[in-house]
Amino acid sequence: MPKHYRPAGKKKEGNAARYITRSQAVKYLQVSLSVFRRLCIFKGVFPRDPKKKVKGNHHTYYHMKDILFLKHEPLLDKFREMRAYEKKVKKAVSKKNKDLAERLLTRKPTYTLDMLIRERYPKFIDALRDLDDCLTMVHLFAALPAIERENIQAERIHNCRGLSLEWQAYISRTHKLRKAFISVKGIYYQAEVEGQKVTWLTPHALQQVMPQDVDYKIMLTFLEFYETLLGFVNLRLYHSIKLKYPPILDPRLKALAADLYALTRYADAKDRAIGANDEESELRLAQLQDQLPANEPGALMHLVENVADDNEDDEETIACKTLFQNKTFFLGREVPRESLMFVITAFGGVVSWDGDGAPFDESNQDINYQIVDRPTQSHRFISRDYVQPQWVFDCINARIILPTEEYMVGKVLPPHLSPFVDNEAEGYVPEYGETIKRLQAAARKEILPMPGGEHDDLENAQNLLAEGINDRTKAKAAAEKKQKMALHEKQYHQELKKELEVMQYTPDPNIDDDVKSNVEENTDVDDDVKSNFEENTDVDDDVKSNVEENTDDVSPEQLIKDYENMAMVSMSRNKRRLYEAIKISQARKKANVETLERRKKNIQKNIRLKDGI
Repeated sequence: MPKHYRPAGKKKEGNAARYITRSQAVKYLQVSLSVFRRLCIFKGVFPRDPKKKVKGNHHTYYHMKDILFLKHEPLLDKFREMRAYEKKVKKAVSKKNKDLAERLLTRKPTYTLDMLIRERYPKFIDALRDLDDCLTMVHLFAALPAIERENIQAERIHNCRGLSLEWQAYISRTHKLRKAFISVKGIYYQAEVEGQKVTWLTPHALQQVMPQDVDYKIMLTFLEFYETLLGFVNLRLYHSIKLKYPPILDPRLKALAADLYALTRYADAKDRAIGANDEESELRLAQLQDQLPANEPGALMHLVENVADDNEDDEETIACKTLFQNKTFFLGREVPRESLMFVITAFGGVVSWDGDGAPFDESNQDINYQIVDRPTQSHRFISRDYVQPQWVFDCINARIILPTEEYMVGKVLPPHLSPFVDNEAEGYVPEYGETIKRLQAAARKEILPMPGGEHDDLENAQNLLAEGINDRTKAKAAAEKKQKMALHEKQYHQELKKELEVMQYTPDPNIDDDVKSNVEENTDVDDDVKSNFEENTDVDDDVKSNVEENTDDVSPEQLIKDYENMAMVSMSRNKRRLYEAIKISQARKKANVETLERRKKNIQKNIRLKDGI
């Protein structure tokens, strides 16, 4: 009988009952492979990796519960209906029945993904947590060209562009942007919406190259779901700030490709209308105040103040809102307009550009900074600074207005540091990062502490000196204690060694009982017997000197290593593997830091040699 023989009629058990291959799932649902993929993407079903693969390692496995979940999906019936409709149209066209084909084309079945959004994201916070890939995909397709052979239609491109700009307009209006970083792939952004950090990537405003090894059908299926999701998120966010959705834009600005500016104007106009209504409400409440009972003074006004307090921003939002406050920027033709408009307005600045639809032109005297990326300018104004685009991104990441000398036109820019990397945790802080820290401390009117010190220590120099002396005394006492413990440990090992030697020693039978008794009573014996029983006496000076020499040879690092080895013996296997992985990660990080420091020294050495030459 085979090892895995199962009698006929016996129920499957184990992985054979819990998992099913993709081909079996397609047969079970009676759909095509493309429809099965769409269902899995829409419902969030993904392949599994069972420990024991019953059908072999070359199959893709799904959980049986997920397949049963797809079996009862109403969208599956809709796909079957659409398949039957396509067959009817094809049959009518093949029979050259134009009237029937035209009637069928007017009655094409459609479907929506609204119920799937509510099913997968029962709470709004769940949708925000899953928004990173959604925003990246929508921003990607907003920058792609329309290609018919890949079924990328122009309507979907315009829809993606509208959704992405609506999201940016909300982030800019509420000042929720926190980080921005320019990389080779594109521009990374991070915003904080309702306590959730949302990170997405936008491609550069360049001609996009369409690779041939990408399955655009699957990407378009993901995009279909993400468009619905982002539409629901934008609707909820716009209603939270009392704006109508979808927004009504100025057709003139929309025709000039100034959609983001049109959205900003739409939000500002609504704010002015809401502000006017609030003033009218406060005036009305003040007039009705005299009609309230005497024991409830100012009840309605307190109610309005409480509602206003609920909408107050946190400290970080206030810092972002006031970074570019009362600052006016003008963008040149060669810089990325949409990204700079999004970033500057999100941090409280006012922006204009060189082109049609701009709120003001280049000759405006209120302009503080002009963002350019060309070495020569036709006309320069003395009242403003001409800087490169990187200055804006470095300012918002540092939360201060950086000096513009390093970012002047034609100069080699300083390194663009990533705000997503914690330099202190990595163990290496770049030189320009130290410069930014000093500028931040100067902006806060603080004095940077010494390495290992705290900010509170700088308030009293005498306390700092006293605590430094105490720390040195404690360190010295700890070192002496450690050395004394090492000495006692060596003495203990020496005594154990002597005891083992005594156990192995056999006394000479020629020695009489009197000598033995004298030895036991610690009396004077000859030199041979005394040397045989040295373990019962005190450790002589030679042993002490040997212990001291051995103690000096042992370093604290070696003792720490011995203690770690003893602790690892008592660990379980999983904890030991985790500990080893942590050690490997720390060693790799240390090696990376050493490589960076070595490169830095080589660069500085080359600069000194070059200056000397």
